[in-house]
Amino acid sequence: MRPIIFEKDPTFWFETLRSFGHIAYGGADFGEVLVTAQRITESDYDSWHDEWLVTADRVAAEAERSLAAGHEVSARDGFLRASNYYRSAEFFLHGDPSDPRVDSAYDRQVACFRTFAGMSGIEPVEIPYEGTTLPGYLYRGTGGATVIMHNGFDGSAEEMHFYAAAALVERGYNVLTFDGPGQPGAIRKGLPFRPDWEHVVGPVLDFALALPFVDPSRVALLGASMGGLLAPRAAAFDPRIKAVIALDGVYDMGAIVAEIFGGDREAARQALADPQADEHLRILMTQNPTIRWAITHGTWVTGASSPRGYSAAMLDYHLRDGIAERITCPTLVCAAPDDFAFQGQPEALYKHLTCDKTLIEFTETEGADAHCQSGAQRLALARISDWLERTFA
Repeated sequence: MRPIIFEKDPTFWFETLRSFGHIAYGGADFGEVLVTAQRITESDYDSWHDEWLVTADRVAAEAERSLAAGHEVSARDGFLRASNYYRSAEFFLHGDPSDPRVDSAYDRQVACFRTFAGMSGIEPVEIPYEGTTLPGYLYRGTGGATVIMHNGFDGSAEEMHFYAAAALVERGYNVLTFDGPGQPGAIRKGLPFRPDWEHVVGPVLDFALALPFVDPSRVALLGASMGGLLAPRAAAFDPRIKAVIALDGVYDMGAIVAEIFGGDREAARQALADPQADEHLRILMTQNPTIRWAITHGTWVTGASSPRGYSAAMLDYHLRDGIAERITCPTLVCAAPDDFAFQGQPEALYKHLTCDKTLIEFTETEGADAHCQSGAQRLALARISDWLERTFA
């Protein structure tokens, strides 16, 4: 898929495509996304924030007017789109998490989504976790099968409405979304990412299985983006997960870091122990927009104090050393041929699985070649849902 805007910056183009994709489940309108993007100065993080904030504020204000006038459907739809636009506004500002614009836009994202949720029968929940709670949302379906789901490296529980929750509720599933450590609602509580994700999903399963309408024999776990590594990791250690979906599959985050240092994992670890590695990484950040964004965001959400600290932390996020082989439940791995973040990773995960496994390879012809099939949400979620229905039949 050729970019229609931001041809020199793949991160700006993908984030635009991401919002185009959310049109499928009410998270955007084509014209709103395109005219906002056309106002943005390419690769300028401040410009990105400012223009998305203008659009978000405008859509939210119109939703408020609709609500005040008693036009509930119009208000509900507007709040949902505004929530996504506020999410996009603060996306590139995480190099300085103390910047007041970060929490301001995030708080508006959550507030707009919760207003939408209250008008749509979606219940905000707080899931007990290690002396605090993880925020999430409970969607009641018409059947007993339940899908627990979470986002990845940079997305929120609210965004999971577009990535899978709305589609699965349409098909009768109960859905429980949540933000785990490192994700937006939890990092703001001081909880950074952790690689042993089974210790995150465990309390979420405790919460879900205590609900009287949840059938413990039909509980699936879905992880989006880097969640395509975290969810399989949890499934490897918790037999209560009866099916797992990696959207898209990720086998080894450390391999991506190791590539910067010639592909040798141990050489990368040794190099990152040297403070001079920070300068090397900062040079790469000026040359590569994807590395620039990943390090600025990743340093915050992993609790690292420097670019090399974040990069070293990523070496521990993998399904190597027999972890993938421990998974016993049916597993679906999705793959996109032009994934700017994890190309080749789904195939690596699929190769190492020894359970009942399925690989769905999406294509450019289908408009589904981007990371997490952004831009082809209806197609992707139809295939994912069909697989789940067959698995739980």
